[in-house]
Parts: sequence; C-alpha cells; structure tokens
Amino acid sequence: MFRLFLLTLGLILGLQASPVSAQYGDLGDLKILKTEDKKNVESTPPPQNATVLFDGKSLDKWLNQDGKKPAQWKLVDGGAMQVLSGGNIITKEKFGGHFKLHVEFRVPYEPKNKGQGRGNSGVYVQGRYEVQVLDSYALESKKNDCGAIYEVAAPKVNACKAPSIWQSYDIEFWAPVFKDGKKVEPAKITVYQNGVLIHEGQTIPVDNTTAGLGGDPSKPGPIMLQDHGNPVQFRNIWIVKLD
Repeated sequence: MFRLFLLTLGLILGLQASPVSAQYGDLGDLKILKTEDKKNVESTPPPQNATVLFDGKSLDKWLNQDGKKPAQWKLVDGGAMQVLSGGNIITKEKFGGHFKLHVEFRVPYEPKNKGQGRGNSGVYVQGRYEVQVLDSYALESKKNDCGAIYEVAAPKVNACKAPSIWQSYDIEFWAPVFKDGKKVEPAKITVYQNGVLIHEGQTIPVDNTTAGLGGDPSKPGPIMLQDHGNPVQFRNIWIVKLD
C-alpha cells in the first residue's frame, strides 16, 4: 500500500520513474529502425580449440587492472557479468600473434545521458587497442562510436542493435611485427559486429589507443574490458589462437 501511495504521489507531482530501473527493460518511445534491432544476437558457442575467458559462472580468469586484485565486477542473471565501478578488468593470460576474439555485450538504455555517457565501455585487445562499446544506436558513426577503433577509425557501417539488446564482436587481430627492436608492421584488425563487417584489415598506426594499458607493444598483452562508469554487461567471451 505504501508503494502504491508513493507511485500515486509521484504521478500527482509529475515525477518520473528513474531510468535506472528500466535500463535493461522498457525502451519507452525509442524509435526502432528495424525489427531485428530488438532481437538479441544468437550466442556463438566456443569451438573446441578455443580458450574460454568467461563462461558466465565465474571471474576466475580475470583480475583488476593492477594485475593483483581479483576482478570486482558482479555476476548477474543469465550468465553475464556487469561493470561495477571496480575499475577495468584484464585477463590473467596474455595473448600475442594472430588470434580471434569473440565477445558478446549489451549496453543499458540511458536516455538521460548523452554522447560518451551512454553505455560506455570498451574491449581492449592486448590491453592497448580499443574497440569501442557505446550506445550508438541509429547514429552516424564516428571514430568514438560503438564499433570504432577508438579515435583511429570509424566503423564502415553502424551495425548496432538497440540498447539493452545483446550484440557481438568477432575480432581478428594481428599483433604488430618487430625486427631487431624496430616495428616493421603495425597492428591490424578485422571486426564483425553482429555478423556485419565493420573493419577489414584496418591498420592501427598507434601503439596504444586512449586509456589503454600501454607497455611494450612487441610483447603479448591481456584482453581488457573497460569500466567507464556505465553498467554494461558482457557474456560468452572466448579466444582462438590462429598462429
């Protein structure tokens, strides 16, 4: 009864419910361009030769960005993990050479936030090269939108689904090549978002995109997921070495 009283009072006073409670539910009056934009991407099971980095059951293969403390994010229903203001997290294992990374994610619906404040996170390959995660639904994609190699290259097309809907990245990565301590080939990346090609053999001329871990680019690095203050969720993360 007390809850009903509060809801009634809110209506009388013209108050609106907090969008937080509906961030993975009702999309309100958001204009949906295509029916499939509200359908979750079909989850892709890891192949037999994959290293599973997150199976929905534990964060045992992840650490805080400092490489010492356990990952502070939380497990949520449906076999996902959610950013929990505990800082970026990295895999215990480091990866070099040529590999394919599969990541499934979804961003919350945060209509009161704008730009880089809406569902912001990122997938950092080797901890250095970010594939941006953001609510960029129905926007003209730029170098800082979802699917971008952050501040390096905008995606070829905007392949985003609506916020709160599960999406996927399939990232094929070639680490930079060094000879006698000198870089002779830059890092290169191909990305599919929700099965749509958004980068093909894109070279990455920098050794560290914004907020990356840095370090020696000639050495392997972890996979890093970014805490940008938004409750982004991830599930079903695996990697296949291709060398």
